[in-house]
Amino acid sequence: MSEFLFEIGTEEIPAGYIAPALSFLAASAGKRFAELGLKYGQVRTAGTPRRLTLVVENLQEKQEDQRKEHVGPSQKAGFDNEGNPTRAALGFARSKGVHVDDLQVIETSKGEYLMAVEEVAGRATLELLPELLVGLIEDIPFPKSMRWAESTLTFARPLQWLLILFNGMVVDFEIEGVRSRNLTCGHRFMAPEFFQVNDYADYLQKLEKSFVIADPDKRRKMVVEEVRRSVREQEREQDAQPFLDEDLIDTVTNLVEIPWGVCGSFDKKFLQLPREALVTSMREHQKYFPVTDSDGNLLPLFVAINNTNVSDRAMAVNGHERVLRARLEDGLFFFNEDKKQRLSDRLTSLSGIIFQRKLGTMEAKSRRMAELAGRVAAQVVPDRKEDAVRAARLAKADLLTEMVSEFPSLQGVIGAEYARLDGEKESVALAIGEHYMPVRAGSELPATLVGAVVGIADRLDTLVGCFAIGERPTGNKDSFGLRRQAIGLISIIRGLDLSLSLNEMLGHALAGYGKAVEVDTEVIDQVLDFIRLRFENELLAGGDYDQGAVEAATAVAFDDLRDCKLRIDALQSIRIRDAFVVLSGSFKRIRNITKENYSTDVDENLLQEEAEKKLYAVVQSVRDEALPLIERHMYDKALEVLLRMKEPVDSFFDEVMVMVEDEAVRRNRLNVLTVLRELVLQIGDISRMHMEE
Repeated sequence: MSEFLFEIGTEEIPAGYIAPALSFLAASAGKRFAELGLKYGQVRTAGTPRRLTLVVENLQEKQEDQRKEHVGPSQKAGFDNEGNPTRAALGFARSKGVHVDDLQVIETSKGEYLMAVEEVAGRATLELLPELLVGLIEDIPFPKSMRWAESTLTFARPLQWLLILFNGMVVDFEIEGVRSRNLTCGHRFMAPEFFQVNDYADYLQKLEKSFVIADPDKRRKMVVEEVRRSVREQEREQDAQPFLDEDLIDTVTNLVEIPWGVCGSFDKKFLQLPREALVTSMREHQKYFPVTDSDGNLLPLFVAINNTNVSDRAMAVNGHERVLRARLEDGLFFFNEDKKQRLSDRLTSLSGIIFQRKLGTMEAKSRRMAELAGRVAAQVVPDRKEDAVRAARLAKADLLTEMVSEFPSLQGVIGAEYARLDGEKESVALAIGEHYMPVRAGSELPATLVGAVVGIADRLDTLVGCFAIGERPTGNKDSFGLRRQAIGLISIIRGLDLSLSLNEMLGHALAGYGKAVEVDTEVIDQVLDFIRLRFENELLAGGDYDQGAVEAATAVAFDDLRDCKLRIDALQSIRIRDAFVVLSGSFKRIRNITKENYSTDVDENLLQEEAEKKLYAVVQSVRDEALPLIERHMYDKALEVLLRMKEPVDSFFDEVMVMVEDEAVRRNRLNVLTVLRELVLQIGDISRMHMEE
């Protein structure tokens, strides 16, 4: 077992490409080694803007020898009556690389057959690596790739060098004119010379001496410490502390090979900018860290992380300050210009922004959102309906502002700030800022119900409109981010534990388009199904829910997510009970027997057998007790009541024949089972939870 070290040296790779590329390298390498039958130990990665590195511990030096048994033609077909091999036997032996005399006769269920035993010698790992490496390099997924010079390879940036060692030996490999060596190089500016390395420990140590911190986790910690140190050295503000945005830390970590921080300042006049606008100017455009006081208020300070240690710090700080000053001057100008017009005065101008060519303008969408927000608010938060309608009407007005034009990521945030300046209610301003939340899976949800209502209305309108004109996601194509819209909708409803009829709201959303789209009730079913699949996937992806329990609940009703989740939870908690397992098996039989029967009229005079009389009596009793519990969404208790049917159901199937010749008796017995079926289906189709033995 030996160490495998593989480094791809490149021109500077964009920061956002590095982490996904390293994850792919680790996962893909492990998969390829396993496919080759090579055992291996821990797989690790390292990387900087100029290198992607993979290290595999205890990689097997040679494949195991294999003994492969191949069954060929029957003995009768392989040898004639005199025992001479036929063409079938000779061809089979030749194809397996053995002599015909070495063929064995084995007994199978079909009779005696010929078998060839092939001894396959395992290949050395050194022989296998070149082909594996070609695949690794070519398959790394990047958002954008490029070709250079006469290269046929597409990669994030041009390859510069390859370091490939196995058990301390250089793996002979070449791609696009770049040949592997036992050399790597240090920092581009501070130590650009190439030097020899022996293994991964030696690699990390020598790179660090050459001003390269290859381990991303270590470099990330150094970035944080450099930011903090730079602020501590700023004597003017004793209580200053950096605002450490996690995403920005990740980005900066992959922008440098070693971090060197400097703290700069800017004119206090820029503090009049909305906080998010000021932070965004520093974070998104310049990758600077804002600085706050102990109360979280922004100070006129920032921290920049450099890739080199400059001797003249004052000059470096001055350069950063000059760049940021120009950006903030623009921002302040845009802010002052925007304040000259109220948000509500911009609404008519939304007609100049196209939402979607077939679906009209953002002004039309704004009106639909306001109408739909009123409908949603009536179910969710009726006492704040007026605020929800107002917020929905103003929610898209900031698209016309100079600030959003300059900083698109501030949509909603700037609208909230301007709403406050316009004297709108705080609840309205908050909702405008929150209606885009969550911006991605797992991110922050709206903190207010009014914000949630506006966000729900926005997403429902987009989903229905796009489905109505046939713009549905297919494969990797999702032009309007409808998957993200559906996931956001689910996250809001679940996160705030809202009870809402999706079917009803989707109907209102579709009606809101008027003649702009053809009203087709199938569209609502399609959108509901689209949301349902995302809802199921979300529950199952966490690994905490049984697929049968999820499908049992969603199969019978998917309208109110809160109600659906309550039914799933109840089914999930009872699914392993012995009585439930038996009942779910019987219910599967009941579903099959009654699949074409819909009548629940039972004539007690036609009940002949004691077992069917008892079953009907228990079903009536259980129904009377369970239905009130179901109406109060107390599904766990309702299921406990349903379990009382297990014994009489068993006895019924043991003692009663359902499909008798007497049509009236047969129909009556089917109706008894249908009553039972319809009762259970008010919680879930538990036949989906029955596992075949």
